[in-house]
Amino acid sequence: MKTIIRNAFIVNEGNINRADILIANERIEKIAVNIDLTNTNYNEINAEGLYIMPGVIDDQVHFRDPGLTHKGTIYSESKAAVAGGITSYMDMPNTLPNTLTQKLLEEKYTKASKTSLANYSFFMGINQNNLEEVLKTNNENVCGITDDGLYFNNDDGILANNPAFLEILFSRTNSLVSLHSEDDAIIKNNTSKYFELYGEDIPFKFHPKIRSEEACLSATKRVLEIAKKHNTRLHLLHVSTTAEAQLFDNNMPIREKRITAEACIHHLWFSDADYDKLGAQIKWNPAVKTENDKNGLLAALLNNKIDIIATDHAPHTQKEKSGTYFKSMSGGPLVQHALPAMLNLFHEGKISLEKIVEKMSHNVAEIYRIKERGYIREGYYADLVMIDLNNIWMVSPKNILYKCQWSPLENQLFKSKIVKTFVNGTLVYDNGVFNESKSGSRLKFSKNR
Repeated sequence: MKTIIRNAFIVNEGNINRADILIANERIEKIAVNIDLTNTNYNEINAEGLYIMPGVIDDQVHFRDPGLTHKGTIYSESKAAVAGGITSYMDMPNTLPNTLTQKLLEEKYTKASKTSLANYSFFMGINQNNLEEVLKTNNENVCGITDDGLYFNNDDGILANNPAFLEILFSRTNSLVSLHSEDDAIIKNNTSKYFELYGEDIPFKFHPKIRSEEACLSATKRVLEIAKKHNTRLHLLHVSTTAEAQLFDNNMPIREKRITAEACIHHLWFSDADYDKLGAQIKWNPAVKTENDKNGLLAALLNNKIDIIATDHAPHTQKEKSGTYFKSMSGGPLVQHALPAMLNLFHEGKISLEKIVEKMSHNVAEIYRIKERGYIREGYYADLVMIDLNNIWMVSPKNILYKCQWSPLENQLFKSKIVKTFVNGTLVYDNGVFNESKSGSRLKFSKNR
């Protein structure tokens, strides 16, 4: 049966227009004012006063499945994601075992096909020992290759610190490469200095001094130099400093960029002023840094030096996030609250609805060459999020859906609420009620990145 959404304010491709949306067979069949459905069997949804955006596409999540499912699962975290308006995600390889073979990669896809409420893709993991396996990656079926998270058992693991290997990788791959960029030597030196002062009990406010601007900037400059040399299709994950943001180009259309970058919700929301109150809850790698960095990242998004917004959703149990500096793990859950957080910034006059859609949907589809998603267009998949811009609610343990059951945004008031989320034309989330009758679909990509 067809579904028609009436009277919605559609935020799409730089404009806001009032129209109807007709959905049939997973896709958007028609967009027009006052669609006539005489003699047609259909369901009707009245969206009077509500806004519809393309579903958010999150290119960086850690859903912890397999092997770390006490923190989260594909099912639990995708459920939280659709409640937050995220209709597609790309998951990182730091599961157990690490996703370092094509067989292990396909096993994740198989599991998602049965349990994910949102559309999905999974990165192929890379380290210094599996290059030949990585080069087998099918660009049309896999979002990209990455080292992100693979240092979680080995602090020397990220590739930004191995320029000789990057030269080889960048010269041989035709896949999109997404990298975490921090300088291990600088971080180790800073850690030693603060350990001498405080021992095991380093105050969390020094996390951005340990994982410093210098550590980020040094590694990012190194990686960019090698990528430009080989014209590699490179995406820099979770840029955390204003200084790094200035390294990127904003003088060409998104489809023409060979090097792109993202900012994450926590770097746009928190600053070092929040460590005294929240401590380990906002301990991420790269670290949440200064108010100047927070503001600078938002400015870089607005002037297109930074291209997209992601979550780096990385749940840990409350026990794993407690304890002293060295014992508490880095990362936190964000998929349920990322879009509401950005909508608060809209209410504060810091970013437009059109720009939010560009950075959370359109540009993600463009960077990864995702087929037929990321826009509200006739013929595209009906991945849609319906929003009440004037519906105040508070984050509390009663409405947190993450398996880890906590959020760094607990007690935060949000001014806008996700009302409904459609995935492939199916109303999966409806005012707190889930339809779990259908799983999401595997994302497909253009071969040439």
